[in-house]
Amino acid sequence: MAAKIIDGKQVAADMRAELKQKVAQLKEKGIVPGLAVVLVGDDPASRSYVTAKERACEEAGIFSNDNRLSEDTTQQELMALVDKLNKDPKINGILVQLPLPKHLNESEVLLAIDPNKDVDGFHPVNVGKMVVGEDAFLPCTPNGIIHLLLRSGVKLSGAEVVVVGRSNIVGKPIANMLIQKSDTGNATVTVCHTRTKDTAAHCRRADIIIAAAGRPNTVTADMVKDGAVIIDVGVNRVEDATKKNGYRLVGDVDFEAVKEKASLITPVPGGVGPMTITMLLYNTVLSAEKAAGLA
Repeated sequence: MAAKIIDGKQVAADMRAELKQKVAQLKEKGIVPGLAVVLVGDDPASRSYVTAKERACEEAGIFSNDNRLSEDTTQQELMALVDKLNKDPKINGILVQLPLPKHLNESEVLLAIDPNKDVDGFHPVNVGKMVVGEDAFLPCTPNGIIHLLLRSGVKLSGAEVVVVGRSNIVGKPIANMLIQKSDTGNATVTVCHTRTKDTAAHCRRADIIIAAAGRPNTVTADMVKDGAVIIDVGVNRVEDATKKNGYRLVGDVDFEAVKEKASLITPVPGGVGPMTITMLLYNTVLSAEKAAGLA
């Protein structure tokens, strides 16, 4: 029997509706959550992401502060803007869109963001708090995966989870979040990567596989046990002459074959992707609540 599709678009829409209601309640108390977005240069993909984030803010009722800087912006100018946003009480979250132009120091910029406004969850202070299980802003894509699983009725406590990929954006944080002693953790987690001797053997015993390797067909049907839950984080372009733009998007999982064995599976696109911006909004509202002493 084919797997049930986890509809990330619907889960994201449900969460955004909840956030919109919460924002309306905050506004009744005179609190308007604010997100500052900083885009340096004119990279088409980054510009598209930023536009989508700003549109999502508008729909949720969140104040969006748009900062678009030229390609030749200096490190000093960018740091001055971050400092200004750190001090602005109307701003609860600061998002600096990556990658930055090569002449700019990304690490220095990310370190300069006030951890209390780090709604991306990338600041070392928030990463450290996440690892030790303290209250922190959690990175958006991993936190989105947790919400997808919970809202799909997947039991995490005691589950055998295999994470394929060890990036700082997805692999490492999702592994850390799932092993926490909490209602959203208590799983037993194995992290596989390019030096793992037998990734397939690890995957075959997994109740949940989270594929975040960045390579098509990393997880195939022979690696999946019957009834496993599959979360596909990958977004890869593969050539497809039948498409107008010459390519199609696929994940890291052989979707058509794996869906015949899995119990639940996320599609690409339309699975994990819609959750990332949703969790950015979630963190921004949470930051506003914290600033007001409500969380």
